[in-house]
Amino acid sequence: MEERTGGDEGERPGAAGPAEAAPGRDPAPAGEDRHTQDEHIGDRHGADGDGAGRDTGAGAAAEGRGAAAGQDAGPGDEGLDRPLPEKVRRRVVALTSDALGGLTIAELPAPVRQYARFTPARRAKFGGNAMAAGLENDPVFRSRIALRLREQLPDLCGAVEEGAPPPAADPVDVAAVAYVLRPAGWAKLVAAAGEEAQRAQAERAGEEAQRELARLREELAQARQAARDEAERARQETASLRKELEGTHRKLRSAQADVRRGEAAVRKLQAELDSVRSAASADKAAADGEARRLKSRLAEAESALESARRSAREGRSVEDMRVRLLLDTVLDAAQGLRRELALPPAQSRPADTVEAVEPGRMSPKDVAARALSETDPALLDQLLALPQAHLVVDGYNVTKTGYPALPLEKQRLRLLGGLAVLAAQSGAEVTCVFDGAELAAPVLLAPPRGVRVLFSQPGQTADELIRRLVRAEPPGRPVVVVSSDREVADGCAAAGARPVASALLLRRLSRT
Repeated sequence: MEERTGGDEGERPGAAGPAEAAPGRDPAPAGEDRHTQDEHIGDRHGADGDGAGRDTGAGAAAEGRGAAAGQDAGPGDEGLDRPLPEKVRRRVVALTSDALGGLTIAELPAPVRQYARFTPARRAKFGGNAMAAGLENDPVFRSRIALRLREQLPDLCGAVEEGAPPPAADPVDVAAVAYVLRPAGWAKLVAAAGEEAQRAQAERAGEEAQRELARLREELAQARQAARDEAERARQETASLRKELEGTHRKLRSAQADVRRGEAAVRKLQAELDSVRSAASADKAAADGEARRLKSRLAEAESALESARRSAREGRSVEDMRVRLLLDTVLDAAQGLRRELALPPAQSRPADTVEAVEPGRMSPKDVAARALSETDPALLDQLLALPQAHLVVDGYNVTKTGYPALPLEKQRLRLLGGLAVLAAQSGAEVTCVFDGAELAAPVLLAPPRGVRVLFSQPGQTADELIRRLVRAEPPGRPVVVVSSDREVADGCAAAGARPVASALLLRRLSRT
């Protein structure tokens, strides 16, 4: 803060130096003209945020410096009789903001120094009033900005100072440069730029008004057309609704007539129903009387029938007693005669005394000799069709061949269920043997009807139990052993049994 103050104080004694270094400048008019310009700028920019108070104070200080420096200014300075046009003011502030980057803090007026570190855009936004007041009231600051503009825009500045601005140049740029450089006739250039801007704005406003008028006219035409279309559509809808209303009235009258006819039919049916109900009640009463009469007659007939049965049983009982007594007498006489004669029981029949050739008896080996495949389920049906056939099944050998993925319990239940059906169909004796050599306790199982279930004893395999069962059968009885174990099949075949493969039994069970 002390450095800024010092720089400002050092700047004031030399305020007339730059003015004297720019020949051809007339001294600024003192008194009312300068005060009028300050009032115009104050009225234009006095409402900017927080810097308004500071700008006002700075303007007053700069006004004092300008009044002091105006004594040495050239006689060619001019004044504006109206406020600076807004576009020109914004362009002046923008050029000043860009030019501040080439000045030191000491070269700036005190109100502008606080914006020196801002970017050009932020300086123009927040320090616009302070820079405008400095340009208007501080000739030294304005001359320094003019030097920077001559460096940045040499062609345009030279043309403006010579009084011949380029025709193609933007009037706003020309007015802004003229306002900073203050050559002869700069006020006219600024006024001309303002008038040009106002004329361009008026032209744009007129064009926009014409476009808006054309748009409104088009919208009006569209609205009128839409209103006409809507009115036509409303008339059509009204006519359609009238026709629908007339049709609805006709339907309503027809429906009302139908309702009246329906009500008359309902009344007629109700009368008929009442007559039918009365007739049905009379018929029911007559039927009830007839039923009671028939029940009484049925009771009389049942009592008479019971009396007849009782009489018949009594008469038949006497006759039966007489016949039974006679039969017992004959039987006792026959037994006594057999004891007297010591007759042996009859072991032969008269047909046995006739000489003839008897057929041979069929064995399981004879069945194997027929033209049947070893995998044909019909072979097992023929074997079980033999008289008193006995089917012995190696349980786990069959289940692990047919469904090894199941647990042992489900394997047993599935096999026993199939064997029960087979036993019921064939009438043969069926025994299923499971290996129980490694069981610590008996398996809890309810054997199905017609199937004998055996487990081998601890230390004994199911194969040994099967061979024992085959040896226990009398010679000549058909015994069929189901096992794919070659050792079991050979041992049973040597004992007279007929071995078949487990796959044959599985095929036969799949048919049931």
